[in-house]
Amino acid sequence: MGVDIGREHHHVTVVDAEGRRVFSRRVANDEAVLLAAIGEVCALSERVRWVIDLKSALLLTLLLDHGQVVAYVPGIMVNRAAAGHRGAGKTDAKDALIIADQARMRRDLTILDGDDELVVELRLLVARRQDLAADRVRSVNRLHDRMPAVCPALERALDLTTQGPLVLLTGFQTPAALRDVGVEDLIVRLRERKVRNAPR
Repeated sequence: MGVDIGREHHHVTVVDAEGRRVFSRRVANDEAVLLAAIGEVCALSERVRWVIDLKSALLLTLLLDHGQVVAYVPGIMVNRAAAGHRGAGKTDAKDALIIADQARMRRDLTILDGDDELVVELRLLVARRQDLAADRVRSVNRLHDRMPAVCPALERALDLTTQGPLVLLTGFQTPAALRDVGVEDLIVRLRERKVRNAPR
């Protein structure tokens, strides 16, 4: 099977021994989502070889921790193989299919070992990422606990799991402060801080 690695999403494609596509899906680069996808793929066959074109710290760690065989295919090899594939231009799904074909046909790909220095470093990065995510959840929960005492209406209105409200509260912690800054200046500040979907 092949995985085209992206920053926020990966595309996972599985082909059988004859090259027929039996699984193709875009999955978020999120631990729970990736674990679910790994489970679905493993349910398709007793023997699965995962091949990736870039070393994704989270995905690689999850695969190795679950005893999966993972190989690496260089990007230049994928690009050369793409020349022989018909169809639309470069897409994540197409690249994942090409990588899956390489996994099916080639036996000279580098197998990634959990003891490799790079893999060890990636696992440390994933552990650090998980620690930061847990810290963020705890911080958001503390905000939820304290905001009703300051402004219950604001606590009900804000989704503290998204960037905008957290940026908002970083600068303005009370209803009075929000009223003083005004709507227009507040929108400008959110835009300056690159808040996604800030009003135009």
